[in-house]
Amino acid sequence: MFEKLKDLKVYEAGKPIELVVREFGIKPDEIIKLASNENPYGPSPKVIEAVKNIAHLMHRYPDDSFFELKEGLAKKFSLKDKNFIIGAGSDQVLEFAIHGVAPKKVLMAGITFAMYEIYSKQVGAEILKTPSSMHNLDEFLEIYKQEKPEIIFLCVPNNPLGECLDADEVYDFIEKIDNDTLVIVDGAYQEFAAYKDSKKALDVKKLISYPNVLYTGTFSKAYGLGGMRVGYGIANEEIIRNLHKLRPPFNITTLSLKAALEALKDEEWVRMGIENNFKEMQKYIDFAREKGFNYIDSFTNFIVLYIPQSTEIADKLLKRGIIVRNMASYGFDALRITIGKPEENDKVINTLREIS
Repeated sequence: MFEKLKDLKVYEAGKPIELVVREFGIKPDEIIKLASNENPYGPSPKVIEAVKNIAHLMHRYPDDSFFELKEGLAKKFSLKDKNFIIGAGSDQVLEFAIHGVAPKKVLMAGITFAMYEIYSKQVGAEILKTPSSMHNLDEFLEIYKQEKPEIIFLCVPNNPLGECLDADEVYDFIEKIDNDTLVIVDGAYQEFAAYKDSKKALDVKKLISYPNVLYTGTFSKAYGLGGMRVGYGIANEEIIRNLHKLRPPFNITTLSLKAALEALKDEEWVRMGIENNFKEMQKYIDFAREKGFNYIDSFTNFIVLYIPQSTEIADKLLKRGIIVRNMASYGFDALRITIGKPEENDKVINTLREIS
């Protein structure tokens, strides 16, 4: 019955706290979860208060036009509300795009966000990957010229590795692609990259001036709304109009919509989280240098450390109530660690010193 799905891998999310509680009997407040790239500071207190104030309306559907949220995003990016589509996380917008194009071939980096491949295989597409794990645009172009894929994915910065293309590299690449190939630029971690290095900051208005570009963003990372599932796509009006044909009604909740609206207003809270992210990331870099471990220079809210026997180390951490992402499934002897709060990072690093 499901013959077409037999070779399709299931997306593996980070282990939930509840699972560790059940397996190891560790109290929930003693568990440190740094496996899913969640914002350790959560949403702005103003967001929490606003959601509390409308909690009694959870039986009501949201305004399905999402007009206020689109207006807020339009102001943020100096665009029009017609340039936006709202999704239950940015990955839903990716799904709309893939199902809308129904490509025969899709091109992506050797290691990148797993849902690109999963959604593409759902429509029967052939998956093309670069030999390099990270984004090598020369390899992208070579494969593009040979295979002519209908969709190309650029993850800027890249999840799950953390590296990031310069904005100028992205523009130059797009100019070499025919207009009948959709280039999807995934900017889920753009706020972090733009803060760390202005050369990485994408000008979204310039991006969507190309007729074949879709940019996606999210409230899950920098804005701390991972559990509320709100993302968005930005493109020219024609692309957005077609994507709306695939959007189900009320695809985000009344409470999620309010949370995103309020989160947009508190940029000071967002900046605090990003500043602390890179301040705390330095602790992991110092630890890696101290131990002689390699690491990937990260422009996100996580870091990849090449730690020998990573599977064994990840298991030892788990038994101590520390959840990180083992990269063995990607062929790396490495751990991906989300940057947590200071006390969480200190405990993780001290534990790693003991066991690695």
